[in-house]
Amino acid sequence: MSLKILFMGTPEFAVPVLKSLSESEHKILSVYTQPPQKKFRGQKVIETPVHILSKKLNYEVRCPKNLSNDNEYDFIKKLSPNVVVVVAYGQIIPEKILNIPNILFLNVHASLLPKWRGAAPIQRSIMEMDEETGVSIMKIIKKLDAGPYLLQEKIKLKKNENSESLAFRLSKIGSKLIVKALKLISSGDAIFNEQEEVKATYAKKINKNECKINWDISAKQLIAKINGLSPFPGAWFEHNKNRIKIVEATEVDVNGKIGEVLDNNLLIGCKKHSIQILRIQKEGKKILKTNDFLKGYKILKGEVLN
Repeated sequence: MSLKILFMGTPEFAVPVLKSLSESEHKILSVYTQPPQKKFRGQKVIETPVHILSKKLNYEVRCPKNLSNDNEYDFIKKLSPNVVVVVAYGQIIPEKILNIPNILFLNVHASLLPKWRGAAPIQRSIMEMDEETGVSIMKIIKKLDAGPYLLQEKIKLKKNENSESLAFRLSKIGSKLIVKALKLISSGDAIFNEQEEVKATYAKKINKNECKINWDISAKQLIAKINGLSPFPGAWFEHNKNRIKIVEATEVDVNGKIGEVLDNNLLIGCKKHSIQILRIQKEGKKILKTNDFLKGYKILKGEVLN
């Protein structure tokens, strides 16, 4: 049975799910995404990835700054979808909307719930050096990411995987899993499993202050942080009043003074072992390999980085 779908999503992570739904037997009635924003020096107005794809697919797009108003409540109630599919939309859905009768609200969440509820499950999973993660299809309730889940799929994290590459893999899984979930719902075979509340952990939003590098941790921990924050917002250190982002690094079994530049190719001492910086970026400039970066910017052996 074909279901009527209202889709809510914003970033690139949500795009494969929307595309998968558009190619399914189900009908997308409308799409919600975050409002366009002015970015870059020219203050060009940039639409979200979901907005761009929705226009290509000729879907009606709504971009309210928030959902807590009668207009959006009335619109959704009148639209009367069978299912609202939410993928990294970026807004909390008000309880009043969740309580509209005969609508099932589903979230495609990038973790194995109840682990890593919240805003940054992909980044936190990498930063905490998890061995596995996955995707959960869950029912949305008032409490954040606490609803029962219908389906889950696990994957192993790859060595030195960053948040961009992991998000890409998980979005592909989510795009297949949501179609499977809708099939179960339409056939009346859906069984939701309650989360184990005692096992819940929270992936709080990335704070800009935690992006500054602290060299007084092990190289393994620091690389996990670099990978989790790469490519955005990025882990950075300050040098001669310049903010410099480390995009990629590897662990080296060499010990030295914490924060010290140990060679001429940016081998930096940590609490245990060192990191070799492979790709780096000065604020406002392009990402470069370390050798190319050092041709135009000097960080000398023996310096101690803050």
